[in-house]
Amino acid sequence: MQTKRISIYLILLLSLFSGLEANAQLDGLLKKAKDKAGEIIDKKVDAGSGSKSSDKFIAGDTLIFAEDFSGTKNSAQNGSFKSNGLVAVENVTGNSGKWMALQDKATYKFSKVIIYPKQFTVEFDILATGEQVKDIAPMSFGFATDNSTREYTSNVGAYTELHYYDGNQVNFGNSSPKRYVNTTFDLAGYLNRPLRVALFVDGQKMAVYLDGQKIQDGIFFNPSAAKNFYITAPWMYENGAKVLVRNIKVYGFKK
Repeated sequence: MQTKRISIYLILLLSLFSGLEANAQLDGLLKKAKDKAGEIIDKKVDAGSGSKSSDKFIAGDTLIFAEDFSGTKNSAQNGSFKSNGLVAVENVTGNSGKWMALQDKATYKFSKVIIYPKQFTVEFDILATGEQVKDIAPMSFGFATDNSTREYTSNVGAYTELHYYDGNQVNFGNSSPKRYVNTTFDLAGYLNRPLRVALFVDGQKMAVYLDGQKIQDGIFFNPSAAKNFYITAPWMYENGAKVLVRNIKVYGFKK
């Protein structure tokens, strides 16, 4: 009888330990499943950070500034822009119109200061040319607090930076207010073909569109910040690569 009782106790203990082990294994599997689901969600969020938004860019309806370089002779200076480098216009084989070539280590701003309204838009085309995208260092554009071009400046004020040599990295930021974010966009896919850039500014807010895709939207300006549009060329090119811009337009909105 005593032997039978011991056997029953042993069976019960084994069942209990088996149940605990099974529960532990089940908990482990559930945890792994949750972790995996979290990884998938994170990846989806990351992958979607540069995806096409439902928001569509709408240009302003009141022209403030326009320059397509059609009235500038090739290799001649263009009076609409100033720079610490060369301001020269040229044709590009396979692409219509005239383009302003961005000299390495040069920053470009409008020759005349523009007093922007609260809401306005800026549009222009970028053409990165070369054999491979990694031959082009990052370039940037945005709004500086002054209109000086005495020296090369990059990522000043509210900026967007295209990391060409990384293929798909795009950075945004401003040191005041402090805001630094990044996303992805297929820059390599636009090598040797125009990329349309559009900016919508509403007071402290700025939205950035690349080829019609809204890739960033947020507060990038202090309330009283001065705004001076600029384009900064890559620090360096390799193997004959080049970046050019054209068809620059600034619009306000009717009240």
